[in-house]
Amino acid sequence: MGLIRELADHIVTAHRSSDMSLAIPTFSISNPPPRIDNEHTSDQYELAGTLAAIQMGFIEADAKVLGKAWTRMVHHDGEFNPTKWPHRPEHFDLLPWTRNMNSNAFPECPKHLGLYAVMPDADWVKRMVDAEVPTVQLRFKSDDKAAIRQQVMQSVAAVKGSKTLLFINDFWQEAVEAGAYGVHLGQEDMASADLTTIRAAGLRLGLSTHGYAEMVYADRFCPSYIAMGAVFPTMLKKMVTAPQGLGRLYQYAKLLSHYPLVAIGGIDESSIHAVKQSGVGSVAVVRAITSSADPNATVKRLQELMRD
Repeated sequence: MGLIRELADHIVTAHRSSDMSLAIPTFSISNPPPRIDNEHTSDQYELAGTLAAIQMGFIEADAKVLGKAWTRMVHHDGEFNPTKWPHRPEHFDLLPWTRNMNSNAFPECPKHLGLYAVMPDADWVKRMVDAEVPTVQLRFKSDDKAAIRQQVMQSVAAVKGSKTLLFINDFWQEAVEAGAYGVHLGQEDMASADLTTIRAAGLRLGLSTHGYAEMVYADRFCPSYIAMGAVFPTMLKKMVTAPQGLGRLYQYAKLLSHYPLVAIGGIDESSIHAVKQSGVGSVAVVRAITSSADPNATVKRLQELMRD
């Protein structure tokens, strides 16, 4: 176990200032990392990568995924280099799939969805269409079936004839009935949603993820886009995982560069430029627009910051 801990410490130290860590212990290492040359190589690198990830504040599920990714990267490179970080699809057993080779892939959406406004009702959706926001999501919170159906239908009507793409959060049945452009689902919705019906109806599918384990899971469904968050603290939704931060976002975007990507969570005018620089094709914003005294001016400013 001493050798594994030493390897883990080298990884942690190498990435101390990379913003990948939420809680790094204080220590220093001056010696080069040890080499492992026996029949247990894979297990030891996996354990070292997992332990390092836990020390860096990753939740257990993500740490286990990272442990396996470290093993694959070491075997691919032929050496252990603690300054590197797993970032290629093959490190995570992902394949940059092509849609014409996967019958279960959901329809394509633009690689660059641009500013993505997540709005609470159809009136706000209409305001975003008038402001020429390229992508809008209706995130209507209600248990009233009639109200839900009405909000979805009104939102679909609001984008008709415009260039705005509309995704419906959670309510996939109503979205299919109304002929929406797409549906956005959380990880918790995957078990109950009828993905076959959504796919057959031609709707695009966006999936939320909150770390490596959920990204690997989402990839199995070949969605139209993958959303990654929460980048920063947000009061709009109770999160099981801590905010991911820019360092992790940049690594996630590099890993999933073959997907249309959406960054979400606590993003506003002060941070949207840095978020866009990660390589994502879209940035989702909620409160920065809905709490603004002049939403149209805010939308314009946010789009300008994304272009800089």
